[in-house]
Amino acid sequence: MTSSSFWSKSDEMALHQQLPFFNPNVPFAIPIQGGLLEGMSITVCGRVLPNADRFEVDLFYGPDIILHFSPRYDGGSGYIRHNTFKNGAWGDEVKYETPFPRGHLFALQILVTQGSYKISTNGKPFSEYEHRMPFSWVDKVCVVGKVELSLVAFQHLAPHYAAAPGSFMVPYKSIIYGGVQPGKVIIIQGVISPQAKSVEICLRYKTGIAFDIHIYFDLNVVMNNTYMDGKWGNEEPSDLTLFKTGEPLQVTIFCSRENYEVFINGEKAHTYRHRYSILDEIDVLDIRGDVHLTFVQH
Repeated sequence: MTSSSFWSKSDEMALHQQLPFFNPNVPFAIPIQGGLLEGMSITVCGRVLPNADRFEVDLFYGPDIILHFSPRYDGGSGYIRHNTFKNGAWGDEVKYETPFPRGHLFALQILVTQGSYKISTNGKPFSEYEHRMPFSWVDKVCVVGKVELSLVAFQHLAPHYAAAPGSFMVPYKSIIYGGVQPGKVIIIQGVISPQAKSVEICLRYKTGIAFDIHIYFDLNVVMNNTYMDGKWGNEEPSDLTLFKTGEPLQVTIFCSRENYEVFINGEKAHTYRHRYSILDEIDVLDIRGDVHLTFVQH
């Protein structure tokens, strides 16, 4: 498993303030010390194997399964089971048609609210599962079955957070409620156009750009920079070879106290030290250029 360490070894940091887990092996299991919190989001991205019969994303409390999310492909027709396993017995099952075809990439988000788990698939609201056991009891997250994982991320979302819109038209612009706080994880998935010339990802504040990632395919370079006080700063280059025209793209930006950590398809691409340090004022994500977006979360 390729996982990530806490940004401060001396601090007792919560799981949602940890770097995501990239390309972890399946089965995947991670303990959650202190349980889930209201507003916490669990995001699981990957690909369903072409021969999959099922896979599961489960929230455990000891031997009990507080939330069972299980896409099934028995007989070629896909559906998803929601359920709870308590005191050795399953409860009443809830079934939905699956939005995750075999062989396809997927993004699953589980958002903890006071009354339920709000579940989104590929950026669209999918289902709502009312709590049958307290969410604060959850002590482990597990993923098993015929699936490949590219990313598992935990973060605490702002109170005003709403499910991402179903349309990810480019240019894409959305508000980051609460700003870019330490522990913030931004996930961008899509496909780069076969004839792409450039793609640009910006984190903006009112009068400038705190962090700009500009991929120039025509110039064969990636530049990272900040636009502040009416002018651009010194450019920092990073590796273009992680970006492939015509292929799927997953960009993950993790904000710590000192830096942005950028990962491309699970590979560390760049560390960019904050030049504009009032993080809660950085409140707009802007994506432009030759890319087809399939999922955005922040």
